[in-house]
Amino acid sequence: MTASVGTVLVLWLLIVLAGGIIAGRQSVSVRESWADSLSETVSAKDLEKKSASIRASMDRLAPRGNYIIIDTSRNILFLKNGDRILREAVVSCGSGSILIDPSGQRSWIFDTPRGVFSVTSLLRRPVWIKPDWAFLEEGRDIPTNPNDRAERGTLGDYALGFGQGYFIHGTLYSRLLGRNVTHGCVRVGDDDLEYVFDRIRIGTSILIY
Repeated sequence: MTASVGTVLVLWLLIVLAGGIIAGRQSVSVRESWADSLSETVSAKDLEKKSASIRASMDRLAPRGNYIIIDTSRNILFLKNGDRILREAVVSCGSGSILIDPSGQRSWIFDTPRGVFSVTSLLRRPVWIKPDWAFLEEGRDIPTNPNDRAERGTLGDYALGFGQGYFIHGTLYSRLLGRNVTHGCVRVGDDDLEYVFDRIRIGTSILIY
């Protein structure tokens, strides 16, 4: 289930405020007059209290346990625990290309969503249920039989769902890792995907930017 993107903005705001506090405290040391120094010393104590409050808020908002961060512009996935990087993987994210239905009534933007998400499903040997756009892209008729949509092997050995049909999954095209070529999902190499899959659970936080 997608969490509010506002959470990300709050985190960035807290970081900015913390940076401002640090800068403010550094400026205290360069005051020359005794009166100003006394005044700024009092202010520094207030700033220290605010800084502690912000740090506590940041700690409360930080994910617990392992979590995933995906940089879509650099096509890099991080599995982290606190500040520690457990795994760094080259991936492929959404291309940003647009497909328009020949009827002109529908269109799709193949971009990886940004925001704060969580793992909603963990699948071994996943079966891809091909959506309409996959058939249109191949120039094929959209099937009426649901069984004709099922395709095995395309998603690799594992898939981590994070809502609205998006997955972190394997790839048949490892040579394209590091490029923005997908339809919105995040493709990961076999070894990296297995490592991540074995260390996360339902509810694990995912931050995509």
